[in-house]
Amino acid sequence: MTILLYDLVGSDERRPFSPHCWKVALALAHKGLSFKAVPTRFTEIAGIENGATKTVPLIRDGDRVVRDSFAIALYLEEAYPDRPTLFAGEGGKATARFVERWSQLTLHTFIGEAALTDIHGLLGADDQAYFRESREARFGKALEEVPAGREAKLEGFRTSLAPLRTLFEHQPFIGGDGPLFADYIVAGALQWARVASPFSFLAPDDPVAEWFARCLDLHSGLGRSVPAAA
Repeated sequence: MTILLYDLVGSDERRPFSPHCWKVALALAHKGLSFKAVPTRFTEIAGIENGATKTVPLIRDGDRVVRDSFAIALYLEEAYPDRPTLFAGEGGKATARFVERWSQLTLHTFIGEAALTDIHGLLGADDQAYFRESREARFGKALEEVPAGREAKLEGFRTSLAPLRTLFEHQPFIGGDGPLFADYIVAGALQWARVASPFSFLAPDDPVAEWFARCLDLHSGLGRSVPAAA
C-alpha cells in the first residue's frame, strides 16, 4: 500500500519546500518505500486527517497516522526493519537527535530569517496573510525587516558549518560511507533554502555544498526533482 505524505507547498504544488517534509521524503526513499505526496498548504493543515495535526509532515501508512519528522523516521525504522536502516542502531538515533538540535539552532535560525520574504513569495494570498501574521508575531517586527542584513551575517553562517566541513575531510556522509537520517536532517534544511530562495547560502567550492550535491543525487535525484529558486 502506498504511504501518503502530507507535504507543505505554496501556490505551486510542484515546489514542496518544508525542511521537515523533505527529511521524510528522503527517509521514505532511503527505505525504498512507495509514497505519494499530498500537496498541503499552511491554511489546509488543520483539515487533514480529521484534524490529526497542526503541522506537517504527517504520513498515513495503512491504518497508522504519524506526525513529526523524527517520530516518522523512528516509525519507519521499526515498521520496516528489513529495509535499509536510517539509524544503524541506537547510537545512530542518539546522534541524529544531536544533529537535529544543531540543525534547528544553527541552520534553521539563519535560513528561516534570511529566506523569510522569499518563503512568503511562494505562497498564495490566504497563506501569505497567515504567514505574515504568525511570523510578525514571532519576530516582533515587520516581515520585510527580518532578512535585513543577511549578507553581513552570511560569513558567520558559513563559519558555523565548520563541523560539517571538517567531517567531510574524512567521510562522504554524516552517516559514514553512506547516508543515514542525520544526513537527511541537514539536507532537508539546505533543500528548504535551495527551493525557497535564490540567496547563495553556500559557497560553490565549500565541501558542504559538495556533500549537499551528493544528497541531491540520492534516490534517483529526488532532491533535484524540484529546481532551485531563481
